[in-house]
Amino acid sequence: LDYIQELGVTALWLSPIYDSPNDDNGYDIRDYKKIMPEFGTMEDFDDLLEKAHAKGIRIIMDLVVNHTSDEHAWFQDALSNPNSPYRDFYFFRQAQGGLPNNWTSFFSGFAWNAIVSEAFPKDTYALHLFSKKQMDLNWDNPRVREEIANMVSWWFKKGVDGFRMDVINLISKDPELPDGNQTIGNLMGVRGIEHYFYGPNLHKYLHELHEHAFAPYDALSIGETPGIGLHMAELLTEHGRGELDMLFNFDHLEAPGHKRMEEYVYDPKHLCEYLITWQTELSNNCWMSLFYNNHDNPRMISKMEPDTRYISAIAKLLATIQFTLKGTPFIYQGDELGLSNIAFESMDQITDVEAKGYWEENAGELGKEKAWQNILGGTREHARVLLPWNETRAPEHAGITQEVRPDVTEAYKFLIALRKENPTLIYGAFKVIYFKNGKFVFSRKRGDDEWILDCNITHDEKKAYTPHAAFELVYSTEDADGATLFPYEARIWHTNTKAGR
Repeated sequence: LDYIQELGVTALWLSPIYDSPNDDNGYDIRDYKKIMPEFGTMEDFDDLLEKAHAKGIRIIMDLVVNHTSDEHAWFQDALSNPNSPYRDFYFFRQAQGGLPNNWTSFFSGFAWNAIVSEAFPKDTYALHLFSKKQMDLNWDNPRVREEIANMVSWWFKKGVDGFRMDVINLISKDPELPDGNQTIGNLMGVRGIEHYFYGPNLHKYLHELHEHAFAPYDALSIGETPGIGLHMAELLTEHGRGELDMLFNFDHLEAPGHKRMEEYVYDPKHLCEYLITWQTELSNNCWMSLFYNNHDNPRMISKMEPDTRYISAIAKLLATIQFTLKGTPFIYQGDELGLSNIAFESMDQITDVEAKGYWEENAGELGKEKAWQNILGGTREHARVLLPWNETRAPEHAGITQEVRPDVTEAYKFLIALRKENPTLIYGAFKVIYFKNGKFVFSRKRGDDEWILDCNITHDEKKAYTPHAAFELVYSTEDADGATLFPYEARIWHTNTKAGR
């Protein structure tokens, strides 16, 4: 907490710390009201909450309610008891001579588990959009929604300040569970997604959860919503609709025509185009999140540039853009240290259940070398190795080293403080001044207060932007002020300021 406070961070988002068999790093929850023993006890959590609040740091937890672990008491009771009230908490379907439908899992293979239990007829299956131990909840059942709202309220009564809600846009499925279109499946990499990524009752269920759990505590709701896009994001987050406060959209994390499990060089032009669209077109009644990394993606730094000489420069460039745009910046652990992807040597070092499924499904067809290169390019393992100062790591990660870059940390401290002290960088109007040939120049303006950001998004030198005399150079990621921008350099100009660096 002292470290977070020193950075200037005001809220801490915890990935799942609930009791879990840990099939998917805690995203398979066994008990929503217990703490995973590896992380301590509920008393430890209460102590963290109290100390964080004393330092002015809010606590955001991860809420995983599209699915539970197959070891959750609800699912276990449904398996063993023919009269279980939890039978309709999940999707159990019978199918003779085949599966209930052709849906596939995000983690490879079909999205159905065969149920082996005397309490069920033969040829019964249960739905899992993710791993085989993550069983999808049936939100069409009012009791499911009531149980979840009560659980969320229980945490708010403890003092938790909000939730980031995992794949929350998947909670409403077409009740008929029809087959997925093969062409759409080929394009998206998962079959059946058109029947649940923006389901028929999504708005109803989110509004209901907001009214029953979030609104009474004035708590923050952040939705993880893959595939939503800008206009559906407005419907989910527009102030007054009472659904979500903001969401994580992933359209910028991969370049068009590419997917995560792929080895390629990411063009930062796409990132800038995405940011321009969302900064200029998102309704003023909505609020966006600003992020590059999370626990489900490799490090953006490494995707942009294979030459490791530029890691610090890219890290500072990305931070400068992030902290001078409209929205809420999210720093994923290690961003502020300048951490890059890890040079894994074999599948023996991979714990990521998604990558393991990809390997099993593709190593034969693509060949081991190609499949391994794709995994290196996209595995979630890059972002899930514990930070460098952790003495205890997973056995698979023993011996892995990561370079920490203090200059990047200092840049984050400066930029966070700069943003806090200057509301124009949060609320000011956004305008593109120049976006061409590897240069991205934009302004933020509020009244007479104006800021100009001059960014080189390439590894080539570029001519620097020179504003008129009323502007003063406040910051340069490369401590430079000449007529040339160094590779991946960013500069900040400000009107009528005495600040300088």
